[in-house]
Amino acid sequence: MPWALVFYQYVYPDDVVSSVHISELCAGLAASGWQVTAVPCNRGCRDESRKYASRMTWKGVHIQRVWRPPTRQASSFGRLFNAVWMIARWSAHALFVWPKPDVVIVGTDPIFSVLTAIVWKHIRRTHVVHWCFDLYPEAALAGGMANPNSLLIRVLSAALRLAYQSCDMIVDLGTCMSQRLENYAPAARKMTVIPWALLEPLSPLRTDLAERKSLFGDAQLALLYSGNYGLAHQSECTLALARKLRVSGLRLVFSVRGNSLAALQASVDVQDTNIGFVPFADQSQLQARLSCADVHVVSLRPSWTGTVVPSKFFGALAAGRPVLFEGTEDCSIAKWIREFGVGWVLNRDNIDEVAADLLESFSSPERVAVLRRRCHALYQERFSRAHAIEEWHEALCSLAEFRVSPPLEADNLSRGALVGK
Repeated sequence: MPWALVFYQYVYPDDVVSSVHISELCAGLAASGWQVTAVPCNRGCRDESRKYASRMTWKGVHIQRVWRPPTRQASSFGRLFNAVWMIARWSAHALFVWPKPDVVIVGTDPIFSVLTAIVWKHIRRTHVVHWCFDLYPEAALAGGMANPNSLLIRVLSAALRLAYQSCDMIVDLGTCMSQRLENYAPAARKMTVIPWALLEPLSPLRTDLAERKSLFGDAQLALLYSGNYGLAHQSECTLALARKLRVSGLRLVFSVRGNSLAALQASVDVQDTNIGFVPFADQSQLQARLSCADVHVVSLRPSWTGTVVPSKFFGALAAGRPVLFEGTEDCSIAKWIREFGVGWVLNRDNIDEVAADLLESFSSPERVAVLRRRCHALYQERFSRAHAIEEWHEALCSLAEFRVSPPLEADNLSRGALVGK
C-alpha cells in the first residue's frame, strides 16, 4: 500500500471549510487503498484554547497532531507565528520519519506552507504535491496589505519560487490560478481539482418555502449572497442591479460574515427597500438556506483574480441554482458560467442586459426547472466530491508509480503510525 503524508494545520473534527475538504480528501484516499497520515496542529481554528487528542484514527485516516502554542490565528502576528511554527515542525518531520512516505501532500494553511516542499524534496527525495487553495503573498498584495517592492516580499517570492519548483505536482483551483502559478514553476505538473460543496444533494433542491418566506417575503425573484464577505469581495454592480429591479419584484439578501461586512451595510441606505441582511447560516441551516434562493451571488475583485476562487459557486451548482458572478471575465468562474450556461457575469457595462435576461429566464417555471437541472448536472459531472477524489487518486498513483489494490481495513495503518516515532 502506498503511503500519503498530509500536512494541513486543521483537520477533523475542526469544522472550518478547508479542514473539511482536506479531511474528506484524506478519507477518500484511505477508502481508495492508500495509507494516509495527517499531521495537523492540536489547536482549534476559531478557538485556540480548544485542544484535540494527539493521536486518533478517523475513517481510516491516522491523525497525529503536533503541539502548537495557543497563538491567535485571527491576529496578523499570530497568523505569521503559527505559519513559521508549523512549517518548521513539518520540515523537521523529514529528518525523523522512517520509512519515507511515497507522497507528501501540502495544503495552504497556514500561509506559505508550500515552503515545506523544499526540505521534503531536496533532503528526503519524496514526491511532493501542493494543493493551492489561495496564493500568498499575492492575496496580501491584492488587499493592499503589503508593498510589492519591499525587501521582505522580494525575498519571500524567491523562496516561494524554489518551493513551487520543488513540487512534483501543483493542484490549483482553475485556469486563472494556474496562470499565476506559471510565474513560479512553469515546468511543474499542474492539475485543477475544485474543493467540492459541503452539501451534495442527489437532485436540485426543492425550495424551502418557510425559509424563502422568512428571507424574501413575497419577492418574485430572490437573490442570495451567502458566505464570507471580506477584502476580496465586491458588490457595487450587484447593488446597482437590485436597485434597477426594485419595482420588478427582485429582493437581494446578504447572509454574510467577514471583515468587510460593516462597509457593505453602510453602502445600503433606507431607499434600498429590496436589499436586506440576515444572520449567517450554520451547517444545520445550510440546506434550507441554499434552496430558498432563485440565484446565488458570488463576487471577486479583479485584483484578486487567480489568488482565490470562491467556493460559493460550487455550493450553488450542487444545490441546482444558477450564479450571478460580479467579477472579471478572466476569472475561472466567469469562464465556467459562459461555457456551460449556468448563470450571469455582471460588470458595470452590462447591468441592463443582465437585468433583462434575469427577468426572461425566470418568466416561466419550465425555464427555471431546465436551468436548475443544468446547474446540478454540471456539478455532478465536473465538480463533485467523488469526481475530485478519483482525480486525486489517479494522479497520485501515476506520480508514485503505484497501482492501488482495493481498500483495506481502516485500522491497517502500520506505516502511517510511524510518524513522530
